[in-house]
Amino acid sequence: MVEFFTTTNLGIALLILGQCLLVLVPLFVALAFLMYGDRKIWAAVQMRKGPNIVGVFGLLQSFADFIKYIVKEVVVPAGADKFVFYLAPMISFVTACIAWVVIPWNDGWVIADLNVAILYVFAVSSLEVYGVIMGGWASNSKYPFLGALRSAAQMISYEVSIGLIIIGVVLSSGSMNFGQIVAAQDGRFGIFSWYWVAHFPMVVLFFISALAETNRPPFDLPEAESELVAGYQVEYSSTPFLLFMMGELMAVVLMCALVSLLFFGGWLSPVPGLPDGILWFVLKILFFFFIFSMVKAITPRYRYDQLMRIGWKVFLPLSLGWVVLVAFFAQYGAFGGAYARWAIGG
Repeated sequence: MVEFFTTTNLGIALLILGQCLLVLVPLFVALAFLMYGDRKIWAAVQMRKGPNIVGVFGLLQSFADFIKYIVKEVVVPAGADKFVFYLAPMISFVTACIAWVVIPWNDGWVIADLNVAILYVFAVSSLEVYGVIMGGWASNSKYPFLGALRSAAQMISYEVSIGLIIIGVVLSSGSMNFGQIVAAQDGRFGIFSWYWVAHFPMVVLFFISALAETNRPPFDLPEAESELVAGYQVEYSSTPFLLFMMGELMAVVLMCALVSLLFFGGWLSPVPGLPDGILWFVLKILFFFFIFSMVKAITPRYRYDQLMRIGWKVFLPLSLGWVVLVAFFAQYGAFGGAYARWAIGG
């Protein structure tokens, strides 16, 4: 049986399919409860109840919404390009899914342990913007198209700063493999050995850039209801709209996972002596998702010119300057080699 799954093409294909389902099925179920948590947090900040009818404490509300989207009629505008109209949400959803191929949940628990995992995530996440652009264009309406153009400019702008911030982490760890980046943070000081200490200024910039990259409030300008009638997905209904929303939420969870892996030790225990494991990684993802939800609930929306000004005039110079500083610190072993973990073996 083992030989079948390791030596035959069919066996290898079935093994890869099983691994993908093992990651995606729990992730899809988790998305339902994360959406429920997002709505409850928002409701609590606004001093209202939120979802509380469907199921115990409203826990089944997301599943009811899922069924509603599935059974509703798919309405396509008369002047829309039907092929591109249907293809756009699929691109957004699929690219959000395949990025998880290189995300490790524990030491060695990863579908594809690539040495260039960071480049892979960048390549895949960069493709998500095509789904938004195609959806806005195929709708044959000016407001969705304006929302799509906004999203393209926004995502490209903040990908630059995210990339430069990650370069600093790559310089410190000497690897683009997420497992090795986490291993470089494994020190005798526990939580204080993680990269959030050495790269502290960039943690804040990375988090804010992740908000803009995923079109989350206060940077949800591509979906600004008061200006664009809900933006690029305004003409979408039923399952295509659901795919857009699932892709966007999966991208948010992916950013939470990246923050955990790059700066907060991934599956490492914060206290020396406690066992490491997947539980720590999941708890960190949930914590950062809670922060995402709180920002959505308490922060007013930016104007678009403010958003672009911050990206190009503040974040880009700061992240570029930080890369130079980290390169200098790593080359000369500053601060006890905190920025050159590749030289001291972690």
